[in-house]
Amino acid sequence: MYIQNLITILIAGLFTSNIVFVRSWGVCPFLGMSKKTSSAIGMGLAVTFVVAVSTLLAYVLYNYMLVPLKLEYLDVLIFVLVIAAFVQLMEIILKRFTPGLYHSMGVYLPLITTNCIVLMMAITLGKDGGRDLFEVLFEAVVTGLGFLMALIIMSGARERTEKSDIPECFKGFPIALITAAIIALAFYGLSGLTFF
Repeated sequence: MYIQNLITILIAGLFTSNIVFVRSWGVCPFLGMSKKTSSAIGMGLAVTFVVAVSTLLAYVLYNYMLVPLKLEYLDVLIFVLVIAAFVQLMEIILKRFTPGLYHSMGVYLPLITTNCIVLMMAITLGKDGGRDLFEVLFEAVVTGLGFLMALIIMSGARERTEKSDIPECFKGFPIALITAAIIALAFYGLSGLTFF
């Protein structure tokens, strides 16, 4: 039964309930960072890391510190502080070890702090006391990988549309929105699938 739950979380996070294409969260960095595949992969991995670590810390802080002290009303404030700290850590690490990726991400790297994917996963999974820590961490990682997959798919499609002969009025951002909508329709068609 536990393995079935993990498989369901995996399929939902990647396909049937994809964070970008089905839930429409994180669309701003999705559209901003999907111009090139290399920067899309870097952003997807950065978001996956921040989502996983911040959700893990949110779960531990909420269930083992805020609830026993009856300070649940401070949850969003604590979660934002944890996320901001990890984004700053990631920015320092990227600037030091991969300056090319750091510069290609530009303004979108600090915006991970306010990315709705990161905050919503910390809030929804961090406060989920009914599941064990591994299952919560697994769902956070799979959600981040779903975001990474969406970025890679979109960056491949955008690189192809830039080389295509399309009408002038659709070039740039309009064709990106149309492409994202068509891909989202395909993913949304999977949302009714159940496996177990």
